[in-house]
Amino acid sequence: MPADSAPATPERLRLRPATRADAALVLALIRQLAVYEKLEDAVSATLDDIQDTLFGAQPCAEVVIADCDGAPAGFILWFATYSTFLAKPGIHVEDLFVLPALRGRGIGRRLLAHVAAEALARGCGRLEWSVLDWNEPALRFYRAIGAEAKPEWILQRLTGDALRALAAAAG
Repeated sequence: MPADSAPATPERLRLRPATRADAALVLALIRQLAVYEKLEDAVSATLDDIQDTLFGAQPCAEVVIADCDGAPAGFILWFATYSTFLAKPGIHVEDLFVLPALRGRGIGRRLLAHVAAEALARGCGRLEWSVLDWNEPALRFYRAIGAEAKPEWILQRLTGDALRALAAAAG
C-alpha cells in the first residue's frame, strides 16, 4: 500500500474536541466542505459567528477535529435533538468532512464512531444526518457502516425572508 493511502492508524490519527483557538480552522474546513458540496456561495459564516455560536457562552453544537500526523485531516460537527416517539435524546450530525487527499483511510469512520459512542454514552436513541443525493461516495460509505436512508422523510427548511415572515405571524 503506498504511503499516501496508508490507513489513519491510532498512532497517526488523533481526535480532539475543537476549542475557541480552532475557530479559524473550523471555518476553513466548513468552507472546504461547501466547495466539495458545490455550495460555497451559501456560506455566510464569519470567524466571529463561529466563535460565538460554537465556543461562546451557550455553544449550539460540538465539534471534533481529526488530526493525522499532527495536521488537520477533517472534522465532525453535531448537536442534540429529541425524539418524541422514543422519548430519548438524539444527535444530528450537521457536517462530516475529511480532506480529499486523506479520504479512504478510515478518518470519517473514526469521526462517526466517536459521535456514535457519545450518543450511546448520553442515552440517545438515534444518530442522524443528511447527505446530498448526488454524493455517491458518501452514500456508499454510509451504507457500508449500516446507515439506513429514510426517503419517506423530506427535509423542510425556512431561511431568510420566509423565516422572518413566519416569525412575524407569531404576533
